[in-house]
Amino acid sequence: MSADRIQIVDTALDIAELYDWALTPECGAVVLFSGIVRDHAEGRSGVTSLSYEAYRDVAVEKMQQVVDEARRRHATVGRIALVHRVGRLELSESSVVVVVSAPHRPEAFDTARYCIDALKQSVPIWKKETWATGSDWGMNASVPIAAESVVSLGGANE
Repeated sequence: MSADRIQIVDTALDIAELYDWALTPECGAVVLFSGIVRDHAEGRSGVTSLSYEAYRDVAVEKMQQVVDEARRRHATVGRIALVHRVGRLELSESSVVVVVSAPHRPEAFDTARYCIDALKQSVPIWKKETWATGSDWGMNASVPIAAESVVSLGGANE
């Protein structure tokens, strides 16, 4: 079974299945991050849904670069999953899941934090917000940067 799982999907994310996939006998820690749709965004209240779009081939390639860099920074990790959903999502639905297993909790936490930070900063996935009176693309868009340039708040190796 592969140590990496990188996907862009159109359907609801199966968080329990991703967690189970990450379990290995040599890893004593699994960290799972799930980003969910909330009812507000920076400068906007009353958000009712989000729609995500991605150029799949490029997004998957950039996600692989994130995983490769995570493994360079934290060589002892076991499995890493980066899974992002595209399409329309309602409040409380999961849009992105990062799962990392590692022998010990510090590297699992640090790697998961790096992965979500790097995914947000380096993978071209676009978010459109919908609220009661209209819709528009997310206001925090930025030019993607290389995964190796991401500085995360987690861990001393970064």
